[in-house]
Amino acid sequence: MYAELEQVLLAVPPDGRRERYSAAIIDENVTGKRTASTRSLTNQRLGELYALDPVVPIFRVMRRYWDADQEGRRLLALLCALARDPLLRATVPPVLALDPDEELARQRMIDAIRSAADERLNDAIVDKVVRNTSSTWAQAGHLTGRVRKHRESVTASPYAVAYALLLGYLLGARGTRLFATLWTAVLDTSQEKLIFLAMDAKRLGALNLKHGGGVIEVDFTSILTPEEIRESHGTD
Repeated sequence: MYAELEQVLLAVPPDGRRERYSAAIIDENVTGKRTASTRSLTNQRLGELYALDPVVPIFRVMRRYWDADQEGRRLLALLCALARDPLLRATVPPVLALDPDEELARQRMIDAIRSAADERLNDAIVDKVVRNTSSTWAQAGHLTGRVRKHRESVTASPYAVAYALLLGYLLGARGTRLFATLWTAVLDTSQEKLIFLAMDAKRLGALNLKHGGGVIEVDFTSILTPEEIRESHGTD
């Protein structure tokens, strides 16, 4: 739902609360849906994928980076959705396992989704999830093609790298482990280049970083609240 997200974020100011996003989608119909029921469903689904509430740190920070980084918006949206949607997250391995230009095998996606959902989804729902998740990866740039989808490499921006590091940080990764998480894996970028881009992100004010003597330290004290930092599960 990248197009809808883009329309909503254009219409709502950065400090808007969840109610303001709902009003933009349902009352003002900024996404151009034809019926009230479709507008309500769009509001629900965008809320599920992205929260649309600055109280939720992964949305608040995504919105901050989004406003500063037009180049990296598709990856920012993908990373946020991955953090909030377990079925989308289950499709990471079959997509990232593809070689450049290799065709995505539909059965791999089916198997990944069934493994994540056990027996809770019937065949029709699994088929819909496969279509939706494949579309998401295509919108992010990892796949190309309308019917048969093939792997493409994406290009990460400094803000996309900062956001991937933030998601790992909130889950407790620290030091070099921040550069080897699921979130950084979807950026199609070597660890060396990730560090280089993180240094650019530091210059842009997107994170705090110290690098020297084989040691790297990343934190988000200028981005997250003290309470949010305490709630992250760092053990280092």
